[in-house]
Amino acid sequence: MRILYVICMFVSLFFLASCHEIDDERIPRMPVSINLTGAGLWNTYGVAGTGLSRDFIISEGLPAGFPYTQGNATGFGGVLLIGGMDPFTSEPNVPLAYDLACPVERMPTVRVFIDPYNLDAVCPDCGSHYNVVTGGGSPLSGPALTGKTKYGLRRYQCLGGQAGGYYITD
Repeated sequence: MRILYVICMFVSLFFLASCHEIDDERIPRMPVSINLTGAGLWNTYGVAGTGLSRDFIISEGLPAGFPYTQGNATGFGGVLLIGGMDPFTSEPNVPLAYDLACPVERMPTVRVFIDPYNLDAVCPDCGSHYNVVTGGGSPLSGPALTGKTKYGLRRYQCLGGQAGGYYITD
């Protein structure tokens, strides 16, 4: 009887804990390939500090003048590159990358933007706010946080290049 009680408690705790998980894979997985390796490309198109950001949207030619090639790809809604703190290692002043598409709206043309006052990523349609500087794209408010399922922004990798700069990939 005691074993049954322990099993029931474990199952209950599992379901309670799963209610607090964040779904950061709601945006479809699409190829991401942005080469900012080398000091020249990184200094021109990268981010130099916490809270500084840049959008990469190949279909709109953003950022202006970026030398896109056939091998480049910018995900589902584009790529947000922002300087922040790695949410897993707490390393400061690192580049972080997310898909620009709001996971609540789930459309490639409904893109988050950076609020310059608090550095949250904000969806212009649903009003959800996301912590992109220190929280790994986790929801802060709006339908992304208050719905039955919590939605976070899809994260991408920023891999350091041997000659400086970074390579952004999925």
